[in-house]
Amino acid sequence: MKDFSGKTAVVTGGGSGMGRELVRQLVAEGCAVAMCDVSARGMAETQRLCEAAGLPQGLRITSHRADVSHEPDVLRFRDEVAQQHATDRIHLLFNNAGISGGGSLIANERTEWERTFNICWGGVYLTTRAFLPMLRAADEAHIINTSSMNGFWASVGPDTPHTAYSAAKFAVKGFTEALIADFRMNAPHIKVSVVMPGHIGTGIRDNSLRVQTNTDADGLTAPQIAQIRARLASMGRDPSKYSDGDIERMHAERARRFVTDAPTSAADAAKIILDGVKADRLRILVGPDAQLIDRMVREDPDHAYEPEFYERFAAAAGWYPGR
Repeated sequence: MKDFSGKTAVVTGGGSGMGRELVRQLVAEGCAVAMCDVSARGMAETQRLCEAAGLPQGLRITSHRADVSHEPDVLRFRDEVAQQHATDRIHLLFNNAGISGGGSLIANERTEWERTFNICWGGVYLTTRAFLPMLRAADEAHIINTSSMNGFWASVGPDTPHTAYSAAKFAVKGFTEALIADFRMNAPHIKVSVVMPGHIGTGIRDNSLRVQTNTDADGLTAPQIAQIRARLASMGRDPSKYSDGDIERMHAERARRFVTDAPTSAADAAKIILDGVKADRLRILVGPDAQLIDRMVREDPDHAYEPEFYERFAAAAGWYPGR
């Protein structure tokens, strides 16, 4: 699919980060877009940015509030897309929605662990299932599933558990690759790509905390502070040493640095993804750190989870301590 003009795309997680930039760049190329997110406020900002840049004549961009881990929401989203875009087909499905959290199977609450897994993996499965008839009805179609560098390397450091997110992203990668033979036999006009970003400058820290605690409020709430304390405990740190003010300042600084110190911006990531789709690439590695760790893990898989391996990678990638 060399040209997105005149096509219809569905983007999950369109209210922020890479999802927002995918929407903006698709619209700029003349592609109609239906986006979903749990944040109506986030989607309104995405839509405002698209309109400020100028929408091509007659192009439709619609927003739909949906939790991709909840199948009734996903099915309602699909039906709204069909109705509001007056179509029975879509050409592009970007399964982009995701959150972090649930790092430890032991120290973190089961609800947090499963919330992360069910959005990052379950959302991909449910949304693909829901929109598959509309993809099959198109003359050409492409599914783009966002995994992560943590879909082939389940670590963000030897002292930071990362089980829920990594397990989900491994599942996304395996699912996408398994679809190749399935579609070759049963729907040869549908292509697939798996996106594996490294550290991208997005607001995933704040967004994940809001989703995990079911609040869209500015500033940290008591449940959010409690969740951060649990995360510190899972990393072997004593949370009682920190006041609530300390926790808020720590979170704000880490969220700021996650954006400012990222080697790849959300806008650059979206361009890499869209270029990869046009080139019909199966694996779309996003960012120099993703490229680096892919090579390092392939070269030395038996030592990929040892502290010395992480230190070599972090030094070469320029990752800051406590990322």
